[in-house]
Amino acid sequence: MLDETARLLVHGYSWLPALRRDNGTGVAHTRVMGQRAVGLSGPDAVRFFYDEDHVQRRTAIPGLVQSTLFGHHAVHTLDGAAHRKRKGLFLQAMTRPDVADLVDHTAAAWDDAVTAWRPGQRVVLFDQAARVLTRGVCRWAGVPLADADTAPVARDLTAMVDGFATLGPRHWRARRARARREAWLADVLRRVREGRLETRPGSAVDVVARHRDADGEPLEPRLAAVELLNVVRPTAAVAWFVMFAGHALHRWPEHRERLRGGDRAFAEAFVHELRRFYPFAPFLGGRAVRDLHLRGEAIPKGSLVLLDVFGQNHDGDLWGDPYAFRPQRFLDRPIGAFELIPQGGGDPVTNHRCPGEPATIALLRTLVVRLADADYAVPSQDLTISLRRIPAMVRSRFVITPTEGRTAERTDWSEQAVTPAG
Repeated sequence: MLDETARLLVHGYSWLPALRRDNGTGVAHTRVMGQRAVGLSGPDAVRFFYDEDHVQRRTAIPGLVQSTLFGHHAVHTLDGAAHRKRKGLFLQAMTRPDVADLVDHTAAAWDDAVTAWRPGQRVVLFDQAARVLTRGVCRWAGVPLADADTAPVARDLTAMVDGFATLGPRHWRARRARARREAWLADVLRRVREGRLETRPGSAVDVVARHRDADGEPLEPRLAAVELLNVVRPTAAVAWFVMFAGHALHRWPEHRERLRGGDRAFAEAFVHELRRFYPFAPFLGGRAVRDLHLRGEAIPKGSLVLLDVFGQNHDGDLWGDPYAFRPQRFLDRPIGAFELIPQGGGDPVTNHRCPGEPATIALLRTLVVRLADADYAVPSQDLTISLRRIPAMVRSRFVITPTEGRTAERTDWSEQAVTPAG
């Protein structure tokens, strides 16, 4: 088999779905980064992928991704008991009251930002959302952040996400950003452990500082900073979906009034459709722990196993008319733990599904309502979204100009149910 790494870099999100279409079973055999790889999709494939008797993550995440997105030796690189112990740190920080508190802090930061908007001002929605989310998550997590530092920290947090799947300048910006922010948070954690910085008991900083790993020892400062960054960074990454929400409300403005009207079920359905429809993670990777078979296809021991996230979220058999943006599809159907997988599948407690998914949903549910309720115009700009770019981005980052009239109402969503997609 020819190595497909170059084609992956060229074709982006469409690469793996196209390979799988060439095989009647939907299982693609290929080579990536010099290694044999097998691409899978479908609820049965998700169950297969998240069974640790089949697939492990420990050796499958490339160093390039660890150096940008996750950090070296992070929870994403662990399996079994070590993974469950380390993941407990995140689950402890993401309880329902904690998520509600995070939403409150972020909503307040959004309202403060919108209050400062002036008619005719050029607002880049992606950048504004990144700053709001950074301010909100740092306040919630107990990370000290001066107002003057919000924009540079937001740029670094989004740079880590923006550069994980490229070998060009974005990748090197991501590496430098991660190095800066790991050093920053390692210093915060040292000061907390030494009693030189007070933090709220139960805050993310407090939880990470006190965490003991599977060996019973606390995480050394740099690794603790890696994991604290893995609490903070994904919240800033929600900026992608706020930008996509602006794009969706512009293309399908009929949804705006329903969001403004306070229909909570529709708001959550809109969020699920955003996460399904718009591209973010192309696929997830693991490694086969032994010789395996799926749908009659051999998966040799040691092969990379690629779960086609984009392909599954656009599978016509699962979603029907998958390239239509229809939030209504989520109003009357329960969402299976192995169906909608923008942040992984299965059980977040025992599998590698993102434990921050309920926070992502709750944050978006609040912010899309506030965005729909703000009055702004959308000036002429390039609104294309290339499927060759990973992660995908509205080319203009979605620019709006506020107008006279309604601004975001301070709706209290903190008492609403926080439900994961699974």
